Amino acid sequence: MKYFKCMKSAIDPKPFLDEIAAVDGAWDMATGRQDKIKVQREALAIPLRGLRKSAIGNRERRDVHESRWTTSSEQYPLARAFLSDFAAEQDSLLGRAKVVCLPAGKRVYPHIDRGEYYRVRNRYHFVLRSAQGSWLKAADEEIRMQEGELWWFDNNQMHEAHNDGDQDRIHMIFDMLPRARAEEVFGKAA
Repeated sequence: MKYFKCMKSAIDPKPFLDEIAAVDGAWDMATGRQDKIKVQREALAIPLRGLRKSAIGNRERRDVHESRWTTSSEQYPLARAFLSDFAAEQDSLLGRAKVVCLPAGKRVYPHIDRGEYYRVRNRYHFVLRSAQGSWLKAADEEIRMQEGELWWFDNNQMHEAHNDGDQDRIHMIFDMLPRARAEEVFGKAA
């Protein structure tokens, strides 16, 4: 496979799902994904890390490299620890991150993540729930990611997702910048 790589498997998703379930109205707190991103309008999200708004200046949002933990991420210490540990393991700097729910029968429409932010980062999906496997397509490759698997995929290719199962599909989706590229991006070693 050219556009996908399974990085880890057999990670127990239950503690992460329990952490989400313990937060009342977790899926209702942030609706920007549904309201502002047309291709992702059918997905729900819990932002864990977002772009640093103070760094936007006159750049497009897709060109802002600086990110930070969201205030609400404090309610998800296991997710935060998982992301931080994996970033350290990969010698990378953690970028934006969210937990995304794609309800049964819904989809993320074909798109390419454009901009400087995405050009230099790696995108990962950690599958927390997907009874029949999560279908994802990038360019001409299709896969079914299974619960407990962590995948890298090339989001600079045209990609889409569809939940053809009968229950919500939940993924932790995040970006990482290889530390070797930090000076290129930030102008100094990180």
